[in-house]
Amino acid sequence: MAAYVVSEVKIRDEKLAARYRSLAEASIARYGGRYVVRGGAIDVVEGDWPAERRVVIVEFPTMARAREWYASPEYAEALEVRRDALHRRLIFVEGVG
Repeated sequence: MAAYVVSEVKIRDEKLAARYRSLAEASIARYGGRYVVRGGAIDVVEGDWPAERRVVIVEFPTMARAREWYASPEYAEALEVRRDALHRRLIFVEGVG
């Protein structure tokens, strides 16, 4: 069953964020992931959403594969960059069968 990695992101440093995106993208592909949503326009229909927040959703074939990616040495460098590049909330959620 597919699993999704959902990020709510606020950019701290655009230059570092670009580096993070490059590193993350390569590691995501290596673990069978694909971007479903990547910072597109947000239309707030209910509730509040800070204007500076972006949404990223990545689909992986399974929850196990998503967890492997997050703990991988390929993603470790991206995580180091992320600390200064952006603030985020990150969740993993299973899709429907």
